[in-house]
Amino acid sequence: MIAFWVAAGALSAAAAILLMFRAAQAAAHAQSADTTSMFYRRQLSEIGDLADRGLIGAEERRVAEAEAGRRLLAAADAPVEAWSTGAGRMPILLVAVGAPLLALAIYLAVGSPGMGDQPFAARLAQWRAANPESLQPPEMAAVLGKLTKERPNDPDGFRFLALAEGASSNPAGAVRALKHAVQLAPQRADLWEMLGEALMFTANGELTDDAIDAFAHTIRLDPRNIAARFQLARAKIKAGDKAAGLADWRSLLADMPPTDPRRGDLQGAIAQAEGQAPPPPAAPQGLSGDQMTAVRGMVANLAARLAQSPDDPPGWVQLVKAYAVLGDTEKRDAALKSARARYAGKAEVLDALSKAAATEPMK
Repeated sequence: MIAFWVAAGALSAAAAILLMFRAAQAAAHAQSADTTSMFYRRQLSEIGDLADRGLIGAEERRVAEAEAGRRLLAAADAPVEAWSTGAGRMPILLVAVGAPLLALAIYLAVGSPGMGDQPFAARLAQWRAANPESLQPPEMAAVLGKLTKERPNDPDGFRFLALAEGASSNPAGAVRALKHAVQLAPQRADLWEMLGEALMFTANGELTDDAIDAFAHTIRLDPRNIAARFQLARAKIKAGDKAAGLADWRSLLADMPPTDPRRGDLQGAIAQAEGQAPPPPAAPQGLSGDQMTAVRGMVANLAARLAQSPDDPPGWVQLVKAYAVLGDTEKRDAALKSARARYAGKAEVLDALSKAAATEPMK
């Protein structure tokens, strides 16, 4: 890498010297050529040529020649200056030579010239050998992508790959993985449901024909599937069959357990379709012991990631809010203090952190 920077600096300096040398030669042999007068003389010749070929009339020729002649006389009266490169060649040469040298010095001071290459294959092998809980979503997606190539007939492998691609903000990759999964296991309703939701996500929440088809497959395999029933009823309403869609939603609401947290969203959708005010949101249900353990594990992973890569404002806001929701005020305050110190000059980040810290704890 050092050799590259030295070579780049030398080439830049050589190019700058060559340009300045040729400019100096041009200035030494500069002549007082009256290019403006030459231009108008050529224009007069072209006007005559156009007239001779019948492309312009006699009156147009007279007007054009008169205007060109006027400009030619004005140009002849103006003083002619020889071309010059100016008097600032040496500062330009110093900047051209000094810029790559300065870049090299900065790189040696703050860069990592001794760091070896990091080929993707070696990093992938390292990720495969690591604890999956320590991997970031893009790393997990890379590992699962390799595994699905080794086991191309495993639908669950593509299902997990889709989850990792979604967590890596790559919805198109999630859709590709789920399409492979439903081809391998077309009888699994859960894969069709995931495919429909992924297709909607890539379309910014719109129900595309492909998404409707995926939800229709889901219903054929699992007639009581809540997500598919909701989206297909929504599709009917959007297509203009409001009565049928609302009837399907009410039937779905009657079939849903009273403790299902999705009931509030469904009631709000029904009220909105009927032009009524949505009902107040239901109180959040408490988490089971296993769910709480999983949540705390995810928060701990987030805290560990920020400890290694702290330059992540959204991550700090998420961590502070997570501690606030869990009611862990001690860790919330510690994370808030660290984040405020890091982003002391960024008002937007500080405001988001304050709002996150004020989040009500989960009941």
